[in-house]
Amino acid sequence: MSWKEIWKKKRSPKLSHKYSKLLNSVTEKHAQQNKFLILYLNKMKKYPFAAVVGQEKMKKALLLNLINPKIGGVLIKGEKGTAKSTIVRGLADLVSGLKVVELPLGATEDKVVGTLDIEHAIKKGEKRFEPGILSKAHGNILYVDEINLLDDNIVDILLDVAAMGVNTVEREGISHSHPSQFILIGTMNPEEGDLRPQLLDRFGLTIDVVGESDVANRVEVIKRRLAFEQTPDEFAKDFSAQQLELSNTIISAQDKLSNILFPEYLYECIASISCAIGVDGHRADITMLKTALTIAAFYNCVEVTEEHIYEAAELVLPHRLLRTPFSGKDLTAEEIRKVVEKELLKVEVNS
Repeated sequence: MSWKEIWKKKRSPKLSHKYSKLLNSVTEKHAQQNKFLILYLNKMKKYPFAAVVGQEKMKKALLLNLINPKIGGVLIKGEKGTAKSTIVRGLADLVSGLKVVELPLGATEDKVVGTLDIEHAIKKGEKRFEPGILSKAHGNILYVDEINLLDDNIVDILLDVAAMGVNTVEREGISHSHPSQFILIGTMNPEEGDLRPQLLDRFGLTIDVVGESDVANRVEVIKRRLAFEQTPDEFAKDFSAQQLELSNTIISAQDKLSNILFPEYLYECIASISCAIGVDGHRADITMLKTALTIAAFYNCVEVTEEHIYEAAELVLPHRLLRTPFSGKDLTAEEIRKVVEKELLKVEVNS
């Protein structure tokens, strides 16, 4: 079998274990003889999370969710070419055993929820379930690129499963349920359309990203990308120490999270902030508290401070503003800062 035929099989989801092992054992000699194959294999390698230049706010939001999945995931909004997908796919290397399971736009309902073999059930009197994407995503990251373009039916399924933590498949009077708890991460370009309000509210945090405006940083982006494409393994080694440091930070923060103190007056502060901004429902308050606790653990602090509340508010509130059809854009960081400072001052005066 030629290398070109093997490469075609690699693209197929039905690739046998035999051919998978063959590809993984490609020698340097084979690589030199078939540049087409090695280019494809290099493309499959993940760009190190720690190697991404800038985008610190986006990185922090993602790391906070790895530390505390109960935050509720991240929606990343921004123009194309701002490293959204690159950063998300690099998360898997920071936590042992964690996978980034992708939900493609064209996925059918059966592909997402899984299928029941009705014929087998009738003949054998037993259920046979073929797991779908939601089964594979359990305990992992479920990533949806261009989530604003996702089919409405699939969005409804995501909403139900995200709320219950369980996926239930029913066919011809036969049902099967399995746990499906995941960190939901979505990326989108706002120019291509909005996200349904029901799904938008399900995201714990929201980040707006833009391309680097600093010339030196843009130059570094170019250099790093070219270096990665030429020798991805060597490039990854250059950032292995930083990757390990991030992994240790996540583990350390997870250990500290349950012991972080939350001063009593900050409960009132959080509630006051939500009321002042005019958010709908109470999910924002709870998510703000969880995020503030996680930020404190991330910074290796003993208790939550007012600054942690501000950082949490900046991540939690922009997409939760109660709007009319003619209202403006998301709140800016400066607007949120002013509201937080004002409400903190009120609470301190009344204490």
